[in-house]
Amino acid sequence: MATPRDRTDPTDTAATEILPGRRSIDSTIETSQPDAADTEVGSPAAAERARRVRESAGMIAALLPGSSSGAPSTSTGAVLEGKLGSAVHALHQDEIRRSRLLGQFGIVLALAVVAALLVLPGDPVMTPLLLVAVGVAGGGCAYLYYITGRPELFTGNRIAVIWVTGSLGVSAGVAYFGVFSAGAMVVTLGVYFLALGRSLFLSFLVYFICAISQVAVAVLIITGVIADPGIVRADYLPPVVLIVIEVLIQFVITASFVMARASRRTTLSVVSEHERVVRALGQRDALLHEARQDLERALQLGGAGRFSGQTLGSFQLGAILGRGSMGEVYEAIHIPSGEPAAVKMLSPTSIGNRSYVMRFLREVKVASTINVAHVVRVLEVGDDTSPVPYLAMERLRGRDLAQVLREQRRLSGEHVIDLVEQVGKGITAAARAGIVHRDLKPQNLFFAEQPAGPPIWKILDFGVSKRLGDGGTLTEGQVVGTPIYMAPEQAQGKEVDARADLYALAAIAYRCLTGHLPFRAKDVPTILYNVVYDMPVRPSALVEVDPDVDDFLLIAMAKEPSARFQIADDMAATLEDAMRGRLSPALRERARELAQHHPWRPIS
Repeated sequence: MATPRDRTDPTDTAATEILPGRRSIDSTIETSQPDAADTEVGSPAAAERARRVRESAGMIAALLPGSSSGAPSTSTGAVLEGKLGSAVHALHQDEIRRSRLLGQFGIVLALAVVAALLVLPGDPVMTPLLLVAVGVAGGGCAYLYYITGRPELFTGNRIAVIWVTGSLGVSAGVAYFGVFSAGAMVVTLGVYFLALGRSLFLSFLVYFICAISQVAVAVLIITGVIADPGIVRADYLPPVVLIVIEVLIQFVITASFVMARASRRTTLSVVSEHERVVRALGQRDALLHEARQDLERALQLGGAGRFSGQTLGSFQLGAILGRGSMGEVYEAIHIPSGEPAAVKMLSPTSIGNRSYVMRFLREVKVASTINVAHVVRVLEVGDDTSPVPYLAMERLRGRDLAQVLREQRRLSGEHVIDLVEQVGKGITAAARAGIVHRDLKPQNLFFAEQPAGPPIWKILDFGVSKRLGDGGTLTEGQVVGTPIYMAPEQAQGKEVDARADLYALAAIAYRCLTGHLPFRAKDVPTILYNVVYDMPVRPSALVEVDPDVDDFLLIAMAKEPSARFQIADDMAATLEDAMRGRLSPALRERARELAQHHPWRPIS
């Protein structure tokens, strides 16, 4: 596959310039460079490749009824993708909502019981004890209501204290009103409610306290050790009748616990299956979107170009590899050595556009100043004697990341670590040269085969790059880049540095790990809004990854540049730790602090 690419990718919500203050995108705006073909255009192999792309797009479209070509699909899978997180997380959110309702009910019940105690002829010893128990339980319900409004406080230890004190208070109330009375049903309702919660240990503990306290008082009454202290007394009944009643009460309490835990397991299974279907739909939708990009690239490539067969500098130009609004990319041969190369040059129509010429010359200058294995190597640049500006680069064989993801959907954790590490080296080298790429995305990362050794990742296309300290006159104050992978400060038109490229790399890592785009929307302004103010769906809600990966991406995709990783090597090393579940406590705490302001996309 060739390296240089110079063609618009309309289905990628591609690298666009967005005029400040405008809500629409100019149809003539410049977009990012194209993907080159991995076969010679015009050859039988290229025709076969285009045919396969059409077939794959058609098959995926068949799986998604209602999808249409053009703009990214908003099928059911895409819509629902942001609606569900993990099944456990969904049930946890439901538990918080139920607990909030219980807190309100408990406050009202506590007040009602206190009022009733003032008029009911209860046991003189039990009444003050119950007042204390109700006060403690009511305070627990008030605190429960408080923490459910602040989910970060809804932790296991706090909930355990509330439930245990509440169960003791309810048990005291049942003894006061009568262990053989209808008051025992309150225990049944409480046990069922709490057994729906996440903690099996806590729900069993509450069940155990309620059941044991109930049966203990009942046994003391049946054996005549104490007189029945309840308002509704049953000590006039024969002991055998009381034993039967108590057995039935214990059976109902136990059945409530067992049924609630079974209901939770069933709900968890159903939600998990629903989530699995939603993920599959979302991945198919993403695959269809990317297959359409592939189809567009295949159909827009030509055979012989305007300059095919001619000599430019030290290179003999061959078939055209890519074509776009600014220029063309040709396969070439270095005449003195016979080595293959790829030559990028401005199209004749672009030569008359001063902005295009200046940007191309900037790319020439930038690319020639970065010398690292993970940035495409420049062989020759045009000078003042050249008939047209051109840039000759090494001819790469392999695939870009966009093509890899179309074939695999996701990358393994080890491959993502390698990607982040190697591309990070390219970003670091560019930063040392004072360059910010500003348009890192899967189409601009190339997995290049090497004559000796394994393939390596290379950064392509510095067409919209920026030199640090440059006033940005070539973009005339406009926002440039690919919205889906654009850093928040870049989306706002602010000054950017290498941290914007590191953000884009993190967004690419999110795509590689989850199989989902970080942001999706019907139009570019909405995507830009989401980039600036929202976070994507939690990665662990989409795929099986360690929770430390969630924390890593919260930091790497932080809205403020100062909150992100500042050095590419640190970012790569941290990702490796996160994939292995050994993120440092300090970074976990840092991620929790960031989540307070910009949490993962909420589940609704």
